[in-house]
Amino acid sequence: MIPGWVSGVGVAVVGLCIGSFLNVCIFRLPRHESIATPRSRCTSCGRTLSWFDNLPVVSWAALGGRCRTCGARVSWMYPAVEIVTAGVLVGVYLLYGLTPLGAVRALFACALIVLFVTDLQHKILPNVITLPGIVVGVTCSLFLPPGWRDSLIGILAGGGVLFVIAEVYYRVRGQEGLGMGDVKLLGMIGAFLGWKLVLLTLVTASFAGSLAGVALLASGRSMTYALPFGTFLAVGALFSAVWGTPIVDWYLGFYR
Repeated sequence: MIPGWVSGVGVAVVGLCIGSFLNVCIFRLPRHESIATPRSRCTSCGRTLSWFDNLPVVSWAALGGRCRTCGARVSWMYPAVEIVTAGVLVGVYLLYGLTPLGAVRALFACALIVLFVTDLQHKILPNVITLPGIVVGVTCSLFLPPGWRDSLIGILAGGGVLFVIAEVYYRVRGQEGLGMGDVKLLGMIGAFLGWKLVLLTLVTASFAGSLAGVALLASGRSMTYALPFGTFLAVGALFSAVWGTPIVDWYLGFYR
């Protein structure tokens, strides 16, 4: 029998490799490039990376965060994404084990990581992730929690509520406050987590966004500075996926 810590290390290593692939998605999807070809290359000089220059975290650290050929600085975001992905997947493994639900939650978490970074860097939530994500979430819910009814209601509750908020804001202020990408992302979250947890996600993301807005105002930023709400939705969804069910049960307990 394989000791639990060995399995955990194995999941972490796989997570680092998956994180490296997520970096490819993060860089190429906003630029409408293929995530399959060509091979990874330096974004400054264009040199194709050798396998030993493309090892997750290790290569970045060994090269001092610079390209071996041109010496251009390589962003710290690359190893950060790899480490976060490994940590998240280890957490999924500890919560769900090697189960079908664990695999679905891992896929969901990976999608959220890509969406978090692309929205943070480019204020883009790629349709190629959110729209298929809705379909995958509903399909998986036919066999796994939250169940297909909660999943469908989650899509309508999540995407619908945010769409109404965005439309009202536009009518009142005459400018776009939320993009349709946020609507699609919350619909995807609802498909995977169901209506109860998608509402908790919206509350959590709104609270976190408000705190960030207060911090920006305190730092002297303009009120017109646009916060990438998708980043807060991604964090809120991960929070809800882990701690959401006991929080919702605790809250509903006041009405029983």
